[in-house]
Amino acid sequence: MFQTTRRVAVMALACGAAAAFAQSGGEIRIAHVYSKTGPLEAYGKQTQTGLMMGLNYATGGTMMVAGKKIVVIEKDDQGKPDLGKSLLAAAYADDKADLAIGPTSSGVALAMLPVAEEYQKILLVEPAVADSITGDKWNKYIFRTGRNSSQDAISNAVALDKAGTTIATLAQDYAFGRDGVKAFKDAVKTAKIVHEEYLPTSTTDFTAGAQRLIDKLKDQPGRKVIFIIWAGAGNPFKIADLDLKRYGIEIATGGNILPAMASYKNFPGMEGATYYYFGIPKNPVNEALVAQHYSQFKTPPDFFTAGGFSSAMAVVTALKKTNGDAKAATLIKTMEGMSFETPKGTMTFRKEDHQAMQSMYHFKIKVDPAFPWGVPELIREIKPSEMNVPIRNKK
Repeated sequence: MFQTTRRVAVMALACGAAAAFAQSGGEIRIAHVYSKTGPLEAYGKQTQTGLMMGLNYATGGTMMVAGKKIVVIEKDDQGKPDLGKSLLAAAYADDKADLAIGPTSSGVALAMLPVAEEYQKILLVEPAVADSITGDKWNKYIFRTGRNSSQDAISNAVALDKAGTTIATLAQDYAFGRDGVKAFKDAVKTAKIVHEEYLPTSTTDFTAGAQRLIDKLKDQPGRKVIFIIWAGAGNPFKIADLDLKRYGIEIATGGNILPAMASYKNFPGMEGATYYYFGIPKNPVNEALVAQHYSQFKTPPDFFTAGGFSSAMAVVTALKKTNGDAKAATLIKTMEGMSFETPKGTMTFRKEDHQAMQSMYHFKIKVDPAFPWGVPELIREIKPSEMNVPIRNKK
């Protein structure tokens, strides 16, 4: 009887000690709110894979920082803004998350920003792209490792902004598409933009939109380009079926996930700028990511895998500097102006708006029978110092 009582007491003490350990900061709890399902599911899953690989790499396989265990809490926002907002609130309030990473969709991110401010906890945005996230909707708890629309736009303008070029844009009718086109227009200084075509995110038949684009471009002199900004479902490259070559119209776009780049094989020589392609950056972090991904999945890491990995590198770098202190005030002070290594090389959080300054890659598509996608061959790396990325937060 005494033994049983003592055993219960010891177990109670152990449980109490474990709870106290957790409450005293024995864990660093990170909520990852992302599109595990929904229209951007492919992007979300890549981000999650990259995040976990990155945390493992950055902590030397221990999943510990400053003696504290990293615990990742997954939340599926399904690409729905209201759901993302409530999940983030639940993560901060109920799950006691110290900070959060995500989401996948720009629309969801914009709904989540005020929640981070309300709970006074960090939200590290990866990979949502809209400029407004670190622009007019920003608050001091928001950091972003993902590129923003301006970085996409400025780097793509490097490839397309030439005298005698006329451009029409094709984009999705929501924050990602509209912010992307606005940033692209701001970045283009020499070429002429004659039309903006916005289509619903669920579009599968591009015929009507393509006809409007053709009508605006076909009689223009010089080089004629349709610049596509598209994410998720639907294949806007189907517009090539309308025999654009007959009118001398080219297609251009930025990088994308490898399955989407299968359609790039139809456009050898197409130029653009990308955020990441596994064969381009030459640095130890990218080598580690590529090797680990091949080992685990027998495939190369993709566009958003690198982003998830980068977010992990940022978080662990900051927590090492704070000796495991995950309080927002400490992290903000530490992360502003902080540089950290990623698969893309060094990134730096700009102090003014917490946007990660990073390289982009000007490419030309090459068809290689060894790959089922169009291979982006590097023309040149566009360094952060070459991109005058506007500060749009008006703070």
